[in-house]
Amino acid sequence: MQQPILYSYRRCPYAMRARMALRYAKIAVEIREIALREKPAHMLAVSPKGTVPVLVLASGKVLEQSLDIMDWALAQSDVDAWIVPDQEVQKLSADLIATNDGAFKQALDKYKYAIRFPENSPDVYRAQGEEFLQRLESLLQKNSHFCRNTVSKADIAIFPFVRQFSMVDQVWFGSANYPALKTWLNSLLNSQLFIDVMHKYPVWTDA
Repeated sequence: MQQPILYSYRRCPYAMRARMALRYAKIAVEIREIALREKPAHMLAVSPKGTVPVLVLASGKVLEQSLDIMDWALAQSDVDAWIVPDQEVQKLSADLIATNDGAFKQALDKYKYAIRFPENSPDVYRAQGEEFLQRLESLLQKNSHFCRNTVSKADIAIFPFVRQFSMVDQVWFGSANYPALKTWLNSLLNSQLFIDVMHKYPVWTDA
């Protein structure tokens, strides 16, 4: 195997952040775009959990979690210090990512797929997600990014999920009072890094 294989799904936020870290670290990978309804046998063989991203290294080692893939990529190359050396900043970064992947992701899923969760209205789920957005807005009032004035791991890990939240009801988000968050979001949406990793690949199959 000449280079690592990344099983990915273009619109999956977990796969997005993995692809962004790999691209940033200038690690060449073979991207295998999957179809969610027909997952490749090889992917399921190396990672029975059946979700993306999955990174198969040249050594045969398999990384099945997006944050593990990010950390592996940054361990290879981190020229702009996405991993901030300061311990307090690292604690903040870890806490933000944990909240994003926990309470915010749960609210996002219920907001996006509210018809599946009829016990509350979409507005209730949106309000739950806004608790995190308000925290991010507050941080961005101090710096242009979450931990400092340049991009760090936390920004990239969280960005795809805020993007997804903003797209559920674009009219609402456009009028919502999150000026700093919108500026931050637009800067990443328009970044060459994001544009590069959103290249469309044909669906890969084992055949």
